[in-house]
Amino acid sequence: MNKLSIPFISRLLFITFAVTRFATAEVSLEDGIKARLGELTKKELPGVAVLVARDGKVAFQGGFGMADVDRKTPVTVETKFRIGSVTKQFTAAAILKLAEEGKLSLTDPLKKFFPDFPGAGGITLHQLLTHTSGIHSYTSKPEFIGRVTKPIEPGKLIEWFQNDPLDFAPGAGFLYNNSAYFLTGELVAKVSGKSYAAFLAETFFEPLGMKNTGVYVNASPPAGMATGYSVTDKKAAAALDWDMSWAGGAGALYSTVGDMLRWSEALFGGKILKEASYKEMITPVKLAEGVDGMVYGCGLLLSEVRRLPAIGHGGGLNGWSSDLIYFPQQHCTIVALSNAMPGAPGFEPAGIARSIAEKFLAEDIKKLPPVKEDTTVDKKTYAGLAGRYDYKNAVMTVSVENDRVYAQLTGQPKNEIFPSGPDQFFWKVTDARVTFLRDAKGVVTAARHTQGGSTFKAPRLEEAAVKLTAAELDAVVGKYQYGPLGVLTVSRDGDSVFAQLTGQQKFPIFAKSALEFEWRVVKASVRFEKDKDGNVTKAHHTQNGSTFEAARMK
Repeated sequence: MNKLSIPFISRLLFITFAVTRFATAEVSLEDGIKARLGELTKKELPGVAVLVARDGKVAFQGGFGMADVDRKTPVTVETKFRIGSVTKQFTAAAILKLAEEGKLSLTDPLKKFFPDFPGAGGITLHQLLTHTSGIHSYTSKPEFIGRVTKPIEPGKLIEWFQNDPLDFAPGAGFLYNNSAYFLTGELVAKVSGKSYAAFLAETFFEPLGMKNTGVYVNASPPAGMATGYSVTDKKAAAALDWDMSWAGGAGALYSTVGDMLRWSEALFGGKILKEASYKEMITPVKLAEGVDGMVYGCGLLLSEVRRLPAIGHGGGLNGWSSDLIYFPQQHCTIVALSNAMPGAPGFEPAGIARSIAEKFLAEDIKKLPPVKEDTTVDKKTYAGLAGRYDYKNAVMTVSVENDRVYAQLTGQPKNEIFPSGPDQFFWKVTDARVTFLRDAKGVVTAARHTQGGSTFKAPRLEEAAVKLTAAELDAVVGKYQYGPLGVLTVSRDGDSVFAQLTGQQKFPIFAKSALEFEWRVVKASVRFEKDKDGNVTKAHHTQNGSTFEAARMK
């Protein structure tokens, strides 16, 4: 049976326009955080540990919610979490450390270390570290979710993805890539003569006093480890438990907020790498003209929070979500680690970290010059912007009212966007910009969205040939038994229909007819079937050339 596979570990960005703020200026940082995150504890939901520090001194740290819901074990600052793709900066730092020792070079071809890997002669280590190699990410393979709970040998995993066609020629594109980082993790072991875990421990963790950090091994979890959950309809269930042999250098580490601060202080304080190596790590890869992607160095994403420069990375896999962000000008570190993915709405670590930053660094933000609107933009051009745009995991609806432009992401409030130039707009409620793209005839065909250090193109959606009525939309709403995969919950918000598989995120599905819908984040579709009385009784899911039946639950 094919799996509805969504690559959790590769989900780095937190795209949102509904920013949760912790408190007004009159409320202290600590009281604001406790008031907001305390809801997790009250409702006995999976939790989050947070830490805020400036100049190496902790301004606040605390735990909220449950590390183990059944045992009612609370999250504390000592609780250990799997950190997912935050691991990538450790892998990149290890490669740069080996380069300093003359054991490799970022210009070396992959073939030098993996001679049997197809096409490895044209792929450099730098391309692996910057997601520009073109190698297909194994976490995007449809079969991945069905295999990830059982242990695998590194060589077997590499064999599983090495013959997949390239997504693009090396250096010609950008695509967030776990295969590349799994390879570099194994490369650390090949070059150093030690296991990946041992090299990180001896080179970084032990010298820095990071006693609560390491490579997670399912057969022997460390003491004080949280349990991973998925939250659906405000209820927590045990998440799909990855065997972390599948993550390796792409995301296999566990840690605590305190150890993450130790790492942040050392890395960004120049104690890990030489100046030239550190500069390499935080220098964004130069993408080919017209290529969208992230402002990404080696294992680190460069972004802005309220126009303050920031460096960091997020991570996510079933049951776990994390974020580490550092503000170099303010010497400020914010860490948020959670044992839920998906979690309760509004409690995602990336959103929490940025909301804390807005409060904690409010005085620094106030000193920035205000963003100015371009009042010379011809308002007559606004009409052509109205429409719906495909944001893959949501739909952006743009409308024009009284010479003002508004944008609304599925499930979030409608916000006005303001012109910064012809066809260029920005949000005031969050750090995001959008440029509308026109064809040779001047018709808007897409929007290019920039937020959180990432830029992507969102095609304009054509109006559906079939206009579904409220009754037709309601007919498919319900729960469908997807066998061992869990339950597919179909819901609607206005004219939009969503589908959420147990333990995964909610995504829009798009109508092809009254009973046929398709996903855009993966190549998958679902056809609903009615009985003789006109009631939907089952669904037929098709993906990767195979179809299975799912009964509607009563």
